[in-house]
Amino acid sequence: MRDVRAKHQPIHKISFGGLLVAMGVVYGDIGTSPLYVMKAIVGENGGLKTINPDYILGAVSLIFWTLTILTTIKYVVIALKADNHGEGGIFSLYTLVRKQGKFLIIPAMIGGAALLADGVLTPAVTVTTAIEGLRGIPEFFQRFGMEQNIIVGITLVILLVLFSMQRFGTDLVGKAFGPVMFLWFTFLGLVGIMNFSQDLSVIRAFNPYYAVKLLLSPDNHLGIFILGNIFLATTGAEALYSDMGHVGKKNIYISWPYVKICLMLNYLGQAAWLTKVYQDPSYQSIEELNPFFRMMPDGWMVLGVGFATIAAVIASQALISGSFTLVSEAIKLKLLPRMKITYPGKTIGQMYIPLVNLLLWLACSLIVITFRTSSHMEAAYGLSITVTMLMTTFLLFFFLRQSGHRLIISLLITLFFGAIETIFFISSAVKFFHGGFVAVLIALVILGVMLVWEWGNLIEERASDDVDLKDYLPQLNELRHDEHLPMYQTNVVFLVPRIDGDHIEKAALYSILDKRPKRAEVYWFVNVTVTDEPYTQEYSVDMMGTDYIMKVKLYLGFRVGQEVNVYIRQIIHDMMKQGRLPLQPQKYTISKGRNVGDFQFILIRKILSNNTVIGKWERQIMQLKLAIKKMTMSPENWFGLEYSDVLYENVPLIIGEPRKTRLQERTEN
Repeated sequence: MRDVRAKHQPIHKISFGGLLVAMGVVYGDIGTSPLYVMKAIVGENGGLKTINPDYILGAVSLIFWTLTILTTIKYVVIALKADNHGEGGIFSLYTLVRKQGKFLIIPAMIGGAALLADGVLTPAVTVTTAIEGLRGIPEFFQRFGMEQNIIVGITLVILLVLFSMQRFGTDLVGKAFGPVMFLWFTFLGLVGIMNFSQDLSVIRAFNPYYAVKLLLSPDNHLGIFILGNIFLATTGAEALYSDMGHVGKKNIYISWPYVKICLMLNYLGQAAWLTKVYQDPSYQSIEELNPFFRMMPDGWMVLGVGFATIAAVIASQALISGSFTLVSEAIKLKLLPRMKITYPGKTIGQMYIPLVNLLLWLACSLIVITFRTSSHMEAAYGLSITVTMLMTTFLLFFFLRQSGHRLIISLLITLFFGAIETIFFISSAVKFFHGGFVAVLIALVILGVMLVWEWGNLIEERASDDVDLKDYLPQLNELRHDEHLPMYQTNVVFLVPRIDGDHIEKAALYSILDKRPKRAEVYWFVNVTVTDEPYTQEYSVDMMGTDYIMKVKLYLGFRVGQEVNVYIRQIIHDMMKQGRLPLQPQKYTISKGRNVGDFQFILIRKILSNNTVIGKWERQIMQLKLAIKKMTMSPENWFGLEYSDVLYENVPLIIGEPRKTRLQERTEN
């Protein structure tokens, strides 16, 4: 089979184009954090009148050291080394270490669910915050004042347009993301320098003394729980790791210092501006004051709001695309049900999952309508991503051990980052009743579906009834030569859930021999195995010493489409060219010289039987799984068989011992 890994080789070269793509794809989330971080830190302490220079320095110091420890050291220095053939993210990390224990599926599912929940909140928070900047424009404020309905309305329209665009692909827009985000980071740094240069003393914030002092200061009304707002500055770190495959780790290594410098210049600029105005009554009276917009020079506000809105849309687009990739990987790993996936763009990374897009849009819009202001949304933001970071840290321990690091070193690294992230988690958990429950609820719903799917798979595997194919070769050979039966099809193909040596699922042979004898020239038993590598496309064939049995295993990476029809067409041509499979000349055909016969794909559809003894809990799990399955993508669409001859056959799914019935014959007088 053609191996497409060459098309998806890890990006090792450092290039200007690669650096620009990194700006647009990798840093969208973390690059929009200056829009709301300082706003949340000041607002939740009680506003300008409750802060002082030491408070401001301490806040920026906490931001700097959080970005340094979590983003730079954990993700850029350590996590990027945990790449799976150039791909990153929690599911890629899981596939690297899953052989060390089946239990590792649990942290992978929890982290994946929490990351998807973050993808719901990011567009709502960033776009709303950007649009709220319109209040800093005098003409807008004079007309609408603090009226929030207009902000909500504009935000909803932008989100509608953004999610509607997904079906058409984002190739053209995507090319502009890099240069625009490069200009955005430059703009952040420039605006920061304009304010920072007026008070260079704020550079003291790099001293961790001010960070510790703030955590213990009575001026800090939130105490250690201020870290819940500080954490918002690094929420994009997990996305940085997940998007590694799009740009290559070296381009991240080179571009991150520029991004971090621009971010810190902006935070320092906001600190300098706050130090100057914190005692000014005219600023103290402003509701929902946002230092990011207010520190801009007169006449820059329109540019700033427009630029911030574009950056927010780009950050949202990156999270949406990341959600599509994450769901696609989960489906291939059998953690989520199959959903329709299309590729409207020119690259495999440009995927579109209609159901996920619809659910994301509905959830984002509902959050905007319910919470209305960015301040309220910030309370829901950050909690879920701390969970993902903790799960990534846990999996990194197993990666470090697998990579040959000593146990003590692996433990120290894990405990160091785990302790810091646990403190951030506890700080963010305080927001639970102020909106954090939304993120938790979304993550729990996603995790619930994953658990039902995984648990259902385990129940089915336990109940599987396999037979040895060798025992039935004489019957199959006799059947294919039995001229008393009409030829059913030249090639009959069964997609089987597993092939273990010569053992296959009993239902396939029951369909051929018992349900309706199916006379064919070749019997195919095809199994799709998802590999730990992202872009594998390989196959193995065992004909069991015959010319009429094709036992095929397709080895496909977790980022490869499972188009079985295309692969089988290639395999049959390969087999005929090698002389391992007889030609199948067709008498009636529109293709001259056609030597490949017709195909029928038979898909076994399992229905939970009432005639089975099973616990109430397991029955509920299986009924839930089968109900979800009915609402998601059909197998023929998933396996690329929508234009093929497909037959569904229903078989009872019997788990445990069949229920025994005892009927007594009634004697008629």
